Amino acid sequence: MPTNTSVAAHLRRLLDLLASGAPAEDFGTVATEARRGGVDGDDLAEIEQATQAALRVRGALRQHQRREAELTALFDTAGDLAALRDLDAVLRSIVRRARMLLGTDTAYLTLPDEEAGDTFMRVTDGSVSELFQNLRLQLGEGLGGLVAQTARPYATPDYRTDERFHHTHSIDAGVLDEGLVAILGVPLLLGSGSGGKVIGALFAADRTPRTFSPDEVALLCSLANHAAIAIDTAKAMTDARVALAELAEANAVIRERSAAMQRAEESHDRLSDLVLRGGDVADVAAAVADLLEGDVTVFDAGGWPLTPTAHGAGGAGGSAPAGTSGTDAPKGFVGTDGTGGTDDAAALVRAAEESRATAHAVVHDGRWVCAVLAGQEMLGSLVLSGRPDLDGPDRRLFERSSVVTSLLLLLRRSVAEAENRVRGDLITDLLTAPDRDPAGLVARGRNLGIDLNRPHLVLVASTDADVRDRLAGAAVQYLFGGDGVSAEHAGTVMLVPDGGATPGDAAGAAAEQLTHLVGAPVTVAGAGPAAGPRALADAHAEAARCLQALTVLGRRGAGGSAGELGFLGVLLGEDHDVEGFVRATLGPLLEYDDRRGTQLVRTLGAYFGCGGSLTRAKEELHVHINTVVQRLDRVQALLGPDWNSPENALELQLALRLRLLSRG
Repeated sequence: MPTNTSVAAHLRRLLDLLASGAPAEDFGTVATEARRGGVDGDDLAEIEQATQAALRVRGALRQHQRREAELTALFDTAGDLAALRDLDAVLRSIVRRARMLLGTDTAYLTLPDEEAGDTFMRVTDGSVSELFQNLRLQLGEGLGGLVAQTARPYATPDYRTDERFHHTHSIDAGVLDEGLVAILGVPLLLGSGSGGKVIGALFAADRTPRTFSPDEVALLCSLANHAAIAIDTAKAMTDARVALAELAEANAVIRERSAAMQRAEESHDRLSDLVLRGGDVADVAAAVADLLEGDVTVFDAGGWPLTPTAHGAGGAGGSAPAGTSGTDAPKGFVGTDGTGGTDDAAALVRAAEESRATAHAVVHDGRWVCAVLAGQEMLGSLVLSGRPDLDGPDRRLFERSSVVTSLLLLLRRSVAEAENRVRGDLITDLLTAPDRDPAGLVARGRNLGIDLNRPHLVLVASTDADVRDRLAGAAVQYLFGGDGVSAEHAGTVMLVPDGGATPGDAAGAAAEQLTHLVGAPVTVAGAGPAAGPRALADAHAEAARCLQALTVLGRRGAGGSAGELGFLGVLLGEDHDVEGFVRATLGPLLEYDDRRGTQLVRTLGAYFGCGGSLTRAKEELHVHINTVVQRLDRVQALLGPDWNSPENALELQLALRLRLLSRG
């Protein structure tokens, strides 16, 4: 008697045939081999039924493959149209795809000759008859004439015996010489409905009798629509090129010279006025963007943006809708929100160094980059996009604007350093003696433009000893243009107004940018938000402890907060937020239990309490072992595949124990 194993082998054979795309006749051999192997009765019937099911699946797969090939051809044709350069090449591609997808012996496309008043063969594929290829049809003659007159597709299984259309000797001779029997023709239509215009016809033909299916007719109609668009687009492009060429050539030189002279005069006046009025680098960027009709961004020496992108009339943002922020940096460099990555910033730094070496603006990735220098010190760079070609006068204007930018950056840095020294004294007093005179500290802060009663995030940063002297200046540069303040106090301390970011996110962003500015790994810990002298001092203490923990954990050059350190955060945090730790660790399970009425948390506690033994856990819970397994599978789905790793298991067990203690 055959075993279940032998039956399974025959079923696996069917699956192998499906996977390999075997021909239909191979599937019938499976039941035959089973019968020879002694399989009979219900087992043989099961194999025969499985064979029929496999054949149905094979048919469905082949249907899907055919549809996929059709859609791919349509997408490819659409791509050809989008990159239309050679009309003949596009039409040949369409006719070739029609023949391939319908599996016909030949395919061809006819277009009207308006001067001769007839129709001719524009493209053929698979044709072997010169007589057929040179056919010219009068309006209303042959199958093509019927298609053109009615603007509808027509198909004939046998052209020679079909009397629905007007036969002529010349057409019949050409068709006979080509050996065509079954023909499908569809119109090339511009527009739809009664107002549509037929501008040609697309055909697919076989040399044997054949009935074309509705799907094949629809596919050929789709290809014909693409051909109509290609022809109309090519005609429109030709007309437009002819109409515009002479006008563009006549006006280009005069317009460019006039605009360059006007911009040179305007630039001198505007940039001089900016300096005299105390303008900022953002004002310079806006002025240059307007003058050069492009998009301009000012970057610092590390490749990070100092200003939002200023959009000129011809730049990428020139046609942006009203209300947009306009804060996007040029594509390929880091954005003003800190996105873009270190590779982009490094690429900009290399381009600026090239500009410094050549003493001229350089092209990088389609954008103009000009170094902003103070002597040999690199202060930053100007980046202009939207102007791939920058002629002599405009290029000199762009380069001169970097000199104005340099003057303003030097002035801005000097003012910021002076202000920060005064603010630094305030921060030192705040952190060393917050309770001595809280009201006085708040008043001093208000006089310096710092509202200590406003919620702030507290960031503490540290780096290697040999580059530590750079960190204070980097912090000033990082806070440039914002409301934050920094000071040196057992490391570098920064107060950043609460903008909704978490302490961990703020610390991570600061660590990334400070690392670039310093040129060495900078570790940053964050705490808060906090308001008031005492709360800010406590937040600083928490951030300092977190910074020490990050260093011990080997997270050098990273950013983080106590809340991101799991149970270590509970120990390091100022308020020991046990409930928050439990919620962050067990939250998905607690929510699932509340919503579904399940016992995932209890099951997890029993599992850990029984030392990871499923058998003891099911006895503890008084359920079947399969129930325990299913619940733990759900735990894995909610917490992730590494929920039972040593580190995560420790935090889960601690959270479970704290939850029990908090519930009494």
